[in-house]
Amino acid sequence: MEFFHSFMDLLQNFLIMGPLFLKNFILALLVFLFFLVTKKFFTEVIFKLLLKVFFHTHLELAEKILLSFKKPMQFFFVILGFYLAINCFPLSLEKQILISKLFRTVLVFLFTWGLYDLSDVDSVLFKKIQDKANIQLDKILFSFISKFIKIILVLIAITIIAQEWDYDINGLIAGLGLGGLAFALAAQDSLSNIFGGIVIVFDKPFSIGDWVKTPSVEGTVEELGFRSTKIRTFDQSLVTVPNSTLAKESINNRSKRGKRQITFNLRIAITTPREKIENCISRIKAMLKEHPGVHQETIFVSFDNFGEDSLMIFLYFFTKTTVWGEYLQVKEDINLKIMGILEEEGVTIALPSRKIIYDHPEKAKSAFKA
Repeated sequence: MEFFHSFMDLLQNFLIMGPLFLKNFILALLVFLFFLVTKKFFTEVIFKLLLKVFFHTHLELAEKILLSFKKPMQFFFVILGFYLAINCFPLSLEKQILISKLFRTVLVFLFTWGLYDLSDVDSVLFKKIQDKANIQLDKILFSFISKFIKIILVLIAITIIAQEWDYDINGLIAGLGLGGLAFALAAQDSLSNIFGGIVIVFDKPFSIGDWVKTPSVEGTVEELGFRSTKIRTFDQSLVTVPNSTLAKESINNRSKRGKRQITFNLRIAITTPREKIENCISRIKAMLKEHPGVHQETIFVSFDNFGEDSLMIFLYFFTKTTVWGEYLQVKEDINLKIMGILEEEGVTIALPSRKIIYDHPEKAKSAFKA
């Protein structure tokens, strides 16, 4: 009997509140769908208004800056639609406060998102600062500054959100202070890597995209992080080297070379006459001095040594390019030109050989017959 009375009371409340709930639900759904469908339109309208009112003198720069906030702005209108839709229902004071806190938390997140994208190393802000101040900073320094700004932005956002939800930030900071020693002892390696990264940034032994060789790795630098540096080897493996290790090692930056060395010994037949040797040396030297790919500061071509089965012509010079592919093309062209000179002079390249002299001709004949 009591169950029947309870059911009747519930049915009576539904009959009274049901139409109102349905009305509120339809209204909330329409509000949310309206903002969901028109989010792109509202974003474009607000951006155009901001450009017209505040940025009419630097229109191109402002457009690129506002692009960082385009997606966060679209999400803002979706969240705004959801917030207004929820408020279509009769809510208690506690629920209204909770929803308001959630809404403000999302706003902080979206604003941080826009600033995070804007502080990217490839963003227009960094490029404009560099051009405006006429500062030519290293890519690694820009990357390091960008990551530092991103970390600060995230920490500020976490702090604001924590205060929004009534967390005691002072107590958290005090707790970190008490545990600072234990944290430092536990994170010695991480701290040494961070300081190693700072040393690399300010010492600038290499930049992003440079070809470097160290005792532990050789390849192209792809990324410098707070903890490690990523280097792409020539077999396309990605090697991650701790910054503390890299800061202690000798770094050979091969991309910083202004020229690239070529040196070898040209072995010609030991029976080559003196006049032909002199002609070959003179013509090879003249060819190198006229070659557009050869650096003219240092060129050596000389008769260097008597070998066991050849005569040695020593060549030492540099190419203007340091790019591997271009270097190989220059080297190939020079080698072909040297072959042409030797052919024209009738000089042959010596091959390893050994001459055996027998004291007794009869022994030699028997050896050949065998």
